[in-house]
Amino acid sequence: MSNIETLRPGFLISLKTSVRGNVQYTKVGGQEILTEDGKAVAEWETTRVISDPAEFKRAGEVRSKARSLINSVCVASSFGLLCPEKQKQNLDLAVSEARRLTDEFNQDAELTRVSVYIMIGKIASSDVEAVKAINSEISDLLAQVEKGLRNLDVKSIRDAANKAKQIGQMLSPEAASRIQVAIDAARSSARRIAKAGEQAAVEVDMQAIAKVVSSRTAFLDFDEAKEVAAPQQEARALDLDPSVQEAHNEYVAKAKARDIEL
Repeated sequence: MSNIETLRPGFLISLKTSVRGNVQYTKVGGQEILTEDGKAVAEWETTRVISDPAEFKRAGEVRSKARSLINSVCVASSFGLLCPEKQKQNLDLAVSEARRLTDEFNQDAELTRVSVYIMIGKIASSDVEAVKAINSEISDLLAQVEKGLRNLDVKSIRDAANKAKQIGQMLSPEAASRIQVAIDAARSSARRIAKAGEQAAVEVDMQAIAKVVSSRTAFLDFDEAKEVAAPQQEARALDLDPSVQEAHNEYVAKAKARDIEL
């Protein structure tokens, strides 16, 4: 299966919300002073004046609610909000409700205005650049999971695994299943670490790391003509980065020593 088939069609969303009016900032100072070591240092004193604090607070709450409505049907990524195509109806409803809330507030407010701006771009399953971007995001998250497993860091493992799970909504079922194996193994290991407690000696879970590494290699930045698939144990077709290769070699060595079936 070509890697351009690993992505579900969906949408890339740019969301901007703002609160304007009802507040003024006055800045004074800024005189530069040369320090003994030759550095130029300047300080400013800023005064904020809110004419109607109650209305300003309500504006902030409306803005947060509007953002939350839209975020709730999307997947957060470093590239912006992502929304699977199957969620389009829910996205439209969320945007409509967000604008209704802001319009309702703006009609009654005297000094403050809340705005919601949204741009929606279509992502096709054949969009190679989108695939590379999301593959990169997943690869980075799985690298964080691996690091958390090595450091026995439960919070880091869970945070990265949860984010990877969310991004997985944008993947085809076959591609999503690749990271699900890693996520399940990582969460299971995190539970064991948490159960053992800080005082207990816990061995690094090399089997969980191996599953994460295997899944991660499927989402490295491939040439678009290559297939996205878990690498064979002795294959050298992929140029793995040092951390991935090191983890794989370490697992293989320990597995052989313990007669673990690879």
